[in-house]
Amino acid sequence: MGMRHLMLMILLFFSSWVSASNPTLVYLVSDMRIPFWQIMWGGIEDKSQQLGYHSVVFSAENDAKTELENAIEAINLKPAGIIVSPTNSSAAVTILKMAEQANIPVVISDIGTESGQYVSYIESDNYSGAYQLGKILASAMENKGWSNGQVGVIAIPQKRRNGMERTDGFLEATKEEGLRVAAIFQQRDFSYQETYIYTQKLLHDFPEIRAIWLQGSDRYQAAIDAIDSLARKDQVMLICFDAEPEFVEMIRKHQLVGAGMQQPFLMGEKAVMAMHMHLEGMSVNKKQLIDVLAVSSTNVEQLLATITRNVLGQDEGD
Repeated sequence: MGMRHLMLMILLFFSSWVSASNPTLVYLVSDMRIPFWQIMWGGIEDKSQQLGYHSVVFSAENDAKTELENAIEAINLKPAGIIVSPTNSSAAVTILKMAEQANIPVVISDIGTESGQYVSYIESDNYSGAYQLGKILASAMENKGWSNGQVGVIAIPQKRRNGMERTDGFLEATKEEGLRVAAIFQQRDFSYQETYIYTQKLLHDFPEIRAIWLQGSDRYQAAIDAIDSLARKDQVMLICFDAEPEFVEMIRKHQLVGAGMQQPFLMGEKAVMAMHMHLEGMSVNKKQLIDVLAVSSTNVEQLLATITRNVLGQDEGD
């Protein structure tokens, strides 16, 4: 008996044991190794417990085959509902079809889908958040006297709806501000090495770059190390999307221009609430847009409580 099959049997047994009093919600996520998804899972788990659900998570670790296997296993559990954060928007279509055939309702939490039936889509306002980031960066570059400098972008996959919206919002702001985007490289494996190489290549190929926009957060150190390796520390700014716990202090110290902080803990809570309302026969908004906090040194203290809970999934005392 393979390890995955053994784990499935254990989950099936445990799920059937608790389902009499605690219906199960399954979370299918692209990659739990990434802190953003860990925090969203925290919101899902917390709200599920409050509402009397048993919750289970399956991580695809950014692999399409594993994601499909996870979807099959999730459906075999016969859960009350599935919450999904897919690897990309096209992969979501397959998951939605499988769940529909099994008569299992689905809530999408981030990434999005190209088509299919679902209860609700919990979506960050990626376009607006990225647009505001572009404005923050333009102001910071002007203050440095770098308005003629270029910007390099390291993007999440543009097959994802959220990736396209981040790029579109940022490009709209830079266009309005007269900033030039030198090039856009897309992440594939989200590794330290990939981000390091992309940053070095951008700075080598485009000497006029004065800022790097990283459309994620967890590999920010790779971008910083690559900038330092070329002795460009005081010549190139870094601005990110999403957040890490250290970002608050880095923004305070101007080591980071800013960050477009999604609210994954809140999104996880909203996803569970949407599923709960559907299962209780209540109407649910098909799309729920969650603000992205455009954080810079000018507003970080004002937003600190919201960042601590909804962005980082921490208690204020943590």
